[in-house]
Amino acid sequence: MASAHPEIQVRKIVEYVEETRTEHGRPLDRPHRVAIVGAVIANPYPAEYVQDLVTLADAVGERVGALVGPRCVELLGEEVEAFGKAALVGLDGEVEHGSALIHNLRFGNVFRDAAKGTELLPAAEKVGAAGAPIDIPLKHKLDAKTRSHHQTVTFQVPGAPLPREIVVICAAANAGRPLARLAAFGAEVAS
Repeated sequence: MASAHPEIQVRKIVEYVEETRTEHGRPLDRPHRVAIVGAVIANPYPAEYVQDLVTLADAVGERVGALVGPRCVELLGEEVEAFGKAALVGLDGEVEHGSALIHNLRFGNVFRDAAKGTELLPAAEKVGAAGAPIDIPLKHKLDAKTRSHHQTVTFQVPGAPLPREIVVICAAANAGRPLARLAAFGAEVAS
């Protein structure tokens, strides 16, 4: 069984910021910024099947969250309005390994608190080869029904994850989609 404080082996941290100033030929009122931080860690789960994934996720969740969550908020450099998370598991792991790590309140609360959010973090997880992209869904940090903030960002790390690694990722945006103009949630069925 896992020790109370298993070691987290970090190979690299990758930070990415995208700033959009015009969209569809129109200048934006302010730049739309997205920050993403990914930690490439050794898969803490054994290569063979184990039934209990929760005990280890509980033991490391807060420390893994601390690697990426607060750093993502700091990298954005302004108030977070939308956020999301993801896990990309190397080929010798299983998608459930990534799910166990990021679908754990000890992980999510670190990011949620840093972003001053209240909603559950939307997530994506999959198994992929080194360099595989992953699309990270974002939603409003206070109200997941705010349509203007539903957006997806793509992230990849050349050379990661290796077969026994997981890339754990947090993403944050300073606003909803550039030029968002959809009606409020439910407007299409309101009488």
